[in-house]
Amino acid sequence: MKQKLLKFLKILIPFAFILGFIQYLVITYLVKVQLYYSILSIYAFHIIVTFLIYFVLVFIHQNFEEKTGFAFMGLSLFKMLAAIVFLLPMMLAGVERPFGSLVSFFVPYFFFLIYETVSVVKLINAK
Repeated sequence: MKQKLLKFLKILIPFAFILGFIQYLVITYLVKVQLYYSILSIYAFHIIVTFLIYFVLVFIHQNFEEKTGFAFMGLSLFKMLAAIVFLLPMMLAGVERPFGSLVSFFVPYFFFLIYETVSVVKLINAK
């Protein structure tokens, strides 16, 4: 279990750093939009949630191997709900133009979701 988690983190951290740096450059120099949440807080959310989901999935895979796919679907729903709770203060604050902040959140959301999905498929198919 520990080895799988370390392997996952060895890819997750550089992936998040590179993606965050690219997003920082795009937002700062190309788009020049003011965000409600900082890029650091957005990526902290994504890294923590992605790691927690993978941690739970590795545990489930070791104990209930046939239920891993169902657990992934349930945890993906949890991730969507966590994203709504994370974005709720911005929505309730009445931000004038929330589109830039929403895009800056959901672009990495989908990149992290793709990475999660690929990792879980590898976990399930590993024999």
